[in-house]
Amino acid sequence: MSQPTFPPSPEITRAEAIDLLLSSVAMEELGLSHIINAEGEKLQFILGTLPGLTGGNATLEDVLRANGSVRDLLESASQNTILLHAKMASAFNAPVIPGATGATGATGPTAGPIGITGPAGGTGPTGATGATGADGPVGATGANGPSGATGGVGDTGPEGPTGPEGASGPNLTTTNAFAANTVGSTIVLILGTASVPLPNSQLLTPGIAPNGTNTVFTVGPAGRYRISYHINTTLALGLGARLMINGVENEASRLLPAVNTSTYSNEIEVDLTTSSTVALQMFSPLGLGTAILLPGSCGASLTIIRLS
Repeated sequence: MSQPTFPPSPEITRAEAIDLLLSSVAMEELGLSHIINAEGEKLQFILGTLPGLTGGNATLEDVLRANGSVRDLLESASQNTILLHAKMASAFNAPVIPGATGATGATGPTAGPIGITGPAGGTGPTGATGATGADGPVGATGANGPSGATGGVGDTGPEGPTGPEGASGPNLTTTNAFAANTVGSTIVLILGTASVPLPNSQLLTPGIAPNGTNTVFTVGPAGRYRISYHINTTLALGLGARLMINGVENEASRLLPAVNTSTYSNEIEVDLTTSSTVALQMFSPLGLGTAILLPGSCGASLTIIRLS
């Protein structure tokens, strides 16, 4: 594996320094891919499935030991990938440094002399006030007109018929579920996808049940359902989130932000058949990624409500 080449002179531009930093991140990612590939070939050799080579007769203890070694290396590679992601994000988001301020230009010439203001004119004499006219006589009060006749009291009409009963509101059935993750699980996307476990704060009515790993929920009754989810991670990541209905992505639930984010939230309404399965999943368009859910709070949650 080759290493990035640095210029012989330490006087490099800021843009060149950022390019070198991105080059080092790329080389480290390439090195990690070679290491992961080597670990896979090691397991193939032990199991005797590597093309062209024949491994020894591995015992169960040998296979378990090799599996533990591969798992430890993948965890280290995942943590290193998080650090490389942060390094790359810092390089992309580096602030722009403004250039030096130019010299101040010379002051322009002052305007010509101001003209002399002429003297103010004198105030003219005030005119005389005219005489007040005499008040006119008060007119006579007119006579009151006759009062009108009092109207009769009308009879009360019969009571009208009772109107039709209004339509019922939306029917929120008793089939619903809520589950969350508050333990800060690490989600490793080795093949590009990983389901989110939801083992905490489960409130499940009859008809909805999780599998053994609390990643897939089977919904018994058919009907129209409202499904919402939330995911909160410790770092902003370039990952996506979605709902898998019967093992197939629900396109309306898919979230893949244009920029890195640490919060994912969406809600859909969907018609489910009998014994449908629902799973909350994170995915990576690059095929590899790691997310750590917020511990001690709502790292992730899933709500399922049958509407009708």
